[in-house]
Order: sequence, then structure tokens, then C-alpha cells
Amino acid sequence: MKDFAGKIAFITGGASGAGFGQAQVFSEAGMKVVIADIRQDHLDEAMEYFKGKNADVHAVKLDVTDRNGYAAAADEVEKVYGGPPDLLIMTAGVNVFGPAEASTYDDYDWVVGVCFGGVVNGLVTFVPRMIKAGKGGHITATVSWGAFTAASMVAPYTAAKAAVLNLLESYYQALKPYGIEVSALTPANIKSRIYETALNRPEHLQNTGYNVNEKTQEFLASIHQHGMEPRVLAEWLKKGIENELFLIVPYPSGPRMVELELERFSEYASVEGMKRRAEKATQPPTEEQLKMMSEREGYEIKPGPRPMMSSDSGFGKAKGDLDWVDKNNRV
Repeated sequence: MKDFAGKIAFITGGASGAGFGQAQVFSEAGMKVVIADIRQDHLDEAMEYFKGKNADVHAVKLDVTDRNGYAAAADEVEKVYGGPPDLLIMTAGVNVFGPAEASTYDDYDWVVGVCFGGVVNGLVTFVPRMIKAGKGGHITATVSWGAFTAASMVAPYTAAKAAVLNLLESYYQALKPYGIEVSALTPANIKSRIYETALNRPEHLQNTGYNVNEKTQEFLASIHQHGMEPRVLAEWLKKGIENELFLIVPYPSGPRMVELELERFSEYASVEGMKRRAEKATQPPTEEQLKMMSEREGYEIKPGPRPMMSSDSGFGKAKGDLDWVDKNNRV
């Protein structure tokens, strides 16, 4: 897709953070934009901005885990704009931090339900409508750098993101005959309000094994404030769509980052490789690695301990009463 003017975009998580940046950039490219978000206050704020710009933007309140709600949102898009979206962007996501061994069913049901299930629901809802419309189009999701990096502090999140990346590649292959392109956007740290989600998770999924409170989320917010600006990320996405890339890694060193990250799989597959991994774990990051880490995190990372990742809030630890978790990993 190279011409956006007059076409329809549907963006989940579109009222704040990365999704709001995408709504701004594609609206300015001449698209009719539907922003879907679970929070009415965020929708209200976003619509106030777009009304000030006289932009053709429509708001829909949507919980991406609600399949009936998704179908109703799709019907509303067709009612308002006369057809399904030409560009489907699935950006809604949630995250929470804690040791993998402390994870509960609710932690998985919530994070995987939104980050993976929400994408499944978007695809199953919109793909048949887009195919029947016969206009081609483009589908993408904000997959996250987490798709490449298994991380013990965010196990449900990285598992969900890896699943989304694999799923999108399958749709990339499947939808080509219909003229529908598919891409995966893989940012790391974004200047967003995703840190608010852990304090607003559904009542029926409140049982967590992680230490989560206002202090831990304030610490997380201090990290996100250094992240990539949402509009900058959206420009990377737009350029990637125009260039028909499947994998959109929004950093100057993007291809090399992916190459280095995926080396571990070949190392895991041999005795010699496992030894190399063990040796690497004891070595400080190289200059190249520090440069790439700095690109992803949004601030300069120097050799030695990372002060940005230290906190007395108990961030990333388990609840204190989980006696099977190592005492150093719980509050």
C-alpha cells in the first residue's frame, strides 16, 4: 500500500500511546480513521484532538477480547464509512512484570488474552470482510521486540508476542493471493501509557503472583518516558507498509538486531553452541550490543550496571507469600 488518501484505517489501542501516534500519522496521510480503545477517557481525549484538526476520525469503545464487541465494531465501520478497513492496525496490548515461576492462570489469561487473543479476534473478524470487499489492503500488528526475546520477567507477554509474530507470518503467506499485505511492527521501549494497564485489569482476572502497586508502575513509567515517540514509531510503520516489508524493525540497526537475537536458536541446538551461550553470559556487552540496546531503550546504555533497571519498589518481583519463589525474587 503506497496511497493512503481516502482509505479506511481501523486501529486498536488507537486512543493513546503507539496507537494514537498511528492514528495521527495515517489521518494526516488522508485516511478515514477509526480508533478503537477500551478506555472511554482516552477516546474522549483523542477525539478532542482530532476534532481540533477537523480530521475524519470515528471512535469506537472496544475490548479486543470481546468477540461480539469486535463484530459490532466491524459493523459500525461499514455503517459509518461504507466498507471494511483497507488498513487494519492491531496495537492494543497489556503487560505486567514478575518472575515466570510466580505466574498465575489469571496473569496468562489476561496478558495472552489481550496480546494474542485480541489479534486473533481482529483477524477472524476482519479478514473475511476485507477479502469479500475485493480491495486488497494491509494488516499489521504492533508485535513488540518481545517477540524475539524470551524474558523470564515477562513470560506471558513475550510468549504472546512470539505467537503473534508467527501468526502474522502465516497470514502474510495466506493473504497474498487476495492482494492483502501483512506486516509485523517490532518496537521495544515506546513512550506510552501501557504501564497503566496493570492497575486496570479486569476484576475477574485480578489474581496475580507478581508484586504490582502504584510504586512499581511509577517506576515503569520512568522507563517508558525515555521510549520512542509514538509518532516516530508510526512513521516507521508507514514507511514499512509503503516498502511492503513483512518485518518492520523501527531502528537504524534493525536487521542486524534481529540477526544477533536469533543466533541463540542455532546455539541452543548443539553442545558447542550451549557452551558459547554460557560463555557469553559471563561477558560484558560489546560496543555493538550497547549501541543497539541504546537504540531500543531510548537512552544511552553504558558498560556496567544499569541504574535505570534498579528500583526499591519491588518492581519485577513476586508477592512475598509465594514460598516456592527464590527469596531474592520476591518482596
